[in-house]
Formats: sequence, structure tokens, C-alpha cells
Amino acid sequence: MEQKWPQQIWLVRHGQSAGNVARDAAEAASHLHIDIADRDVDVPLSELGQRQAQALSGWFAGLPEPQQPTVVLASPYLRARDTAQAVAARLSREQLLTVMADERLREKEFGILDRLTPLGILGKFPELAQQRKHVGKFYFRPPGGESWCDVILRLRSVLDTITREYRGERVLIVGHQVIVNCFRYLLERLDENAILAIDRAADVPNCGVTSYRFDPAAGKRGKLMLEMANFVAPLESCGTPVTVAPDRPAAPKA
Repeated sequence: MEQKWPQQIWLVRHGQSAGNVARDAAEAASHLHIDIADRDVDVPLSELGQRQAQALSGWFAGLPEPQQPTVVLASPYLRARDTAQAVAARLSREQLLTVMADERLREKEFGILDRLTPLGILGKFPELAQQRKHVGKFYFRPPGGESWCDVILRLRSVLDTITREYRGERVLIVGHQVIVNCFRYLLERLDENAILAIDRAADVPNCGVTSYRFDPAAGKRGKLMLEMANFVAPLESCGTPVTVAPDRPAAPKA
């Protein structure tokens, strides 16, 4: 029977972005808004984020060629595309089949809460903070935005594409914190409580690597098995600081 899955999938969060830095400054100053003029899709890597992307690219380039990614898929957001391009530029050109952006890998959309700090959310939309507390993070959809379930729905479509077009390949996916966790929900067949426990335990590090390898002996037809989660040795090995701040502030507790 022909193998359904890629041989390997790596999930990577983009390097630290200028938006991460602006958010930290806004929260430290108790501001209501995050001071960044760019659209979220246009927010670039910070200087540290560029260094993180280079450290990550060095780690992937250091893998033996038969173990390097053959497919690179990325969110179209600038910080993710630039992280992916840094890696792709150092991979074996003979083996690399495609490097492309896929809009289904974009950041979770925050709608009316975009660019607000927790204080801003509580000050402008206290009723939404209450609703989120009642509904829960997994199902809460801010006006004009997405819930985790909405993100998972579009990622199911991505997996359909991957199993159709890239079976047997080695696929690197560069996205965002919620994208990494929602893929984990799907690939590890988790439920709401399990994935939210993972999310509460730690933020996904910038340029952290979560990987899965196909095991033909697992299940009835073989499946992808988790190898490592939030692996940051590529950064640590070259002295690049690890950053783990969330992409967006959580709604404040009420």
C-alpha cells in the first residue's frame, strides 16, 4: 500500500518579529494599544528574529542531504516568509521541490482585538473578555476574527494537500504559534483539553522546531509520530537568544 503521509514534517514558528517587540513595550508601559503601523501581514522580523532565522537555517543545512526538507511551505506573512526563505536558501537545490507561501498557514485573525494589549481589551471590550472566559479559548471567536476551531478547519485542508501532493517527502512548515499548536492538535489527534494544556505549559519559541516522522508500524497504515517539540538547540548552539513571547496578548482574566 502506498504511503499516505510525508516521511517527515517539521513545524516551525517564525523568528521574533517587530510586532513581538512592540507588544512587549506596550505592555511594559501599560498602554492600551500596540504601537505598530504595519498590517499584521507586513510586520517584519526584528534584528534578533533575523539572527534566529539564520541560526535555524544553519541547523537545517547541517543535516545530511537525505534528511533535509524537500518541500518548504510558509505563511504569507512577511516574518514567516523571511524565516522560510532563510532556510530554503541553504538547502540542497537538487532535492528541493518547492518553496511556496500558502494563505491557509496565515496567522490566526484577531479581528476587533487586533493591536490591543490586555489592558486595551479590558478597557474597550470588557464584555468580550467575559464571553471568552465563558466560551473558552478554543471556541471563542472575536468579532471579525477566528477561533482556534476556524484555524483548525483550514489546516485540515492543508493536510489534504500535503497527503495528496507530498507523500513520502520531507516537509517544512513555517507559520505562527497558533498554527504550530493547531497542527499538533490534528497530527497527534488531541482534544480541546489536551492542546490547551500544551498551550498553557509554554509558548512556542520563535524558530523552535516540532517534528514528526512517519512510522510504518504505527496504527493500521502507519502514521506520523512526534519526535521532538519546541526544540531550540539550533539557536542555543550558536548563542542566539531564545524568545517565547506569544504573538498576541491573551484576553484578560475577569
